[in-house]
Amino acid sequence: MRWRALAGLLAVALVAAIGYGGYRLFMNAHTALLGDGCRITAPTGEVQLSLGQAANAATIAGVAHRKDLPRRAVVIAYATAEQESHIENLAYGDRDSVGIFQQRPSQGWGSADQLQDPVYSSRKFFDALEKVDGYAKKDLHEAAQEVQRSFDGSLYAQHEPMAEILAAGFTGEKGGEVTCWFRPDEAVKADPKKAFTELGRTYGDKVRAEDGAVSVPEGTGKAATGRSLAAWAVTHAETYGLTEVRHAGRRWTAETGHDGWADDTEAPKDRVLVR
Repeated sequence: MRWRALAGLLAVALVAAIGYGGYRLFMNAHTALLGDGCRITAPTGEVQLSLGQAANAATIAGVAHRKDLPRRAVVIAYATAEQESHIENLAYGDRDSVGIFQQRPSQGWGSADQLQDPVYSSRKFFDALEKVDGYAKKDLHEAAQEVQRSFDGSLYAQHEPMAEILAAGFTGEKGGEVTCWFRPDEAVKADPKKAFTELGRTYGDKVRAEDGAVSVPEGTGKAATGRSLAAWAVTHAETYGLTEVRHAGRRWTAETGHDGWADDTEAPKDRVLVR
């Protein structure tokens, strides 16, 4: 939509003018004024993101679940993505950099089209991170810099507190929560089958879709993966026209998204129901 494109350009201009702290204040006002956004809460604090940023963050966590990566990998990824693009899937950047992680086709990361696919770019980031010896025990900025090779790797460190909150919400930790809201008149026609296809592309064999629900095969981390799936569904609800997500005794609806999740004693623990 034209107004969203203009808002995005304004956001980029403001980032350059006022820096990270001002950008976060702008994003909070942006979501309030435009009537859409997402809120991620954890015991350590709260972060607000746009729908697009939250969808990208959910995808990063989903790819991490698919690869059975530790929480630390997700925290590093979020801090990196925040520094590089504010977790936006950009079609531009320094020289030929594009995407969430501002990866460069000329440096062998993939084509520009591939790198603007959040699933692909997240997988490539994690593939590179796994090659960093002992990355989980390194300082965050050191691990991120070994992957990114940026001009000033120390800048990643400033985003670690925010990244910790995002990890709590999107990886499915207890105490973490993700809720989103948007204008109902802008929702598209419901297409849960397409949503299930994208879920499968993101989470791989960690999920199984059937009959309006996504289930998680038995195995370690099943509960956390289920909560992560629910967060993914909420952040992608506007894109796929989803109006309701139910899981593990909780229910989210598009109509009451800003109020967060409500108790639902009939919501199953082993499946995420969407419609």
